[in-house]
Amino acid sequence: MYQEARTALPRARVRGPLPLLGPAFVTAIAYVDPGNFATNITAGSTFGYLLVWVVVVSNLMAMLIQYLSAKVGIATGESLPALCRRHFPRPVTRALWVQGEVVAIATDLAEVVGGALALKLLFGLPLVTGGLITAVVAFALLGLQTRGHRPFEVAIAGLLGVILVGFAYDVAVSGLEPLAIVSGTVPRFDGTESLLLATGMLGATVMPHAIYLHSALTRDRYVRTTEAERRSLLASQRTDVVVAMTVAGLMNLSLLVVAAKVLSGPGKSVDTIEGAHAGLGDALGPGAALLFALALLASGFAASSVGTYAGQVVMEGFLRLRVPLVVRRLVTLVPALVILALGVDPTRALVVSQVVLSFGIPFALVPLVIFTRRADVMGSLVNRRLTTVVASLIAVVIIALNAVLVQQTVWG
Repeated sequence: MYQEARTALPRARVRGPLPLLGPAFVTAIAYVDPGNFATNITAGSTFGYLLVWVVVVSNLMAMLIQYLSAKVGIATGESLPALCRRHFPRPVTRALWVQGEVVAIATDLAEVVGGALALKLLFGLPLVTGGLITAVVAFALLGLQTRGHRPFEVAIAGLLGVILVGFAYDVAVSGLEPLAIVSGTVPRFDGTESLLLATGMLGATVMPHAIYLHSALTRDRYVRTTEAERRSLLASQRTDVVVAMTVAGLMNLSLLVVAAKVLSGPGKSVDTIEGAHAGLGDALGPGAALLFALALLASGFAASSVGTYAGQVVMEGFLRLRVPLVVRRLVTLVPALVILALGVDPTRALVVSQVVLSFGIPFALVPLVIFTRRADVMGSLVNRRLTTVVASLIAVVIIALNAVLVQQTVWG
């Protein structure tokens, strides 16, 4: 059987209420990737604390979507792409695979560009050289999968920790303005520009590759022979998602808060990562700028490996095909290196990659909602009606916001 062939490592039995957390921390990297750096810095430096509420709402949406994706893997033992292959007509499956590959390329573009930018800020390396180094490190991280699920998850969680430390230091040095942060949790806008920026922040929150990957990370981790074991595993993954997404949300909030505190004001608006790095150095000292660049580097390394992993899941699920990891890496790496070699503005490349990712969101989000509401697919773990209603509303909002984002970016 195909499912047996793909499971190279033995699965552990579920014991206790919190068996082996980790999948959500891997997918959480998608929420603190270099694209998020650019978006949150721009929001904070341009509008201060005005859009704090967008980060909060985005994070709540992400929690539910990633939980549903984790539940798919637990309930069915299959990834979301594999379920699409099983239940949808072949032409639809092939079309979904094509868009999934485009999403994988756009994902890798953002992560490789982010890592290259960080290496340029830290060591003055050319962007192409930095991109190659990012690719090599990401490949090494993916190699940890041969030792089982845990080493890879621990490595990604460690890099997530580096990002957290960098952000925490910058927040501590810049200081907090609690009243201003609280006031920012009230939904409001300040003109068309703030509306468009909020649309970009909300609409680009849920990444399609994170949805595909999360279902694969939970599909075959444990033997699930009883209903009690399934429920226990689901409870652990619920906790995993809440904790990991909360950490990611706090990181995004930290970026916005620091930018609002030290990079906003007359003549200070910053809309590039290089500008933010320089601004932090001027306002908070070289230590803050260094940790910011290290956080960006960790984000690029981790997110690039996770993006390639997601690309494997896409091809395996939609086509029932696995290719050597080196080939898989090259497929998504080459376009990113070409972009860097052509001298395209890195921040602009990050923005364009987010727009491309926006096109892929409906193709992951709609099937997720459809399958999790079907008892014949999910069994006893099928959604409650309220869960389906909320998930459907979130899907409609995200898709609508992405449509606005794409329209404004492409057609102005």
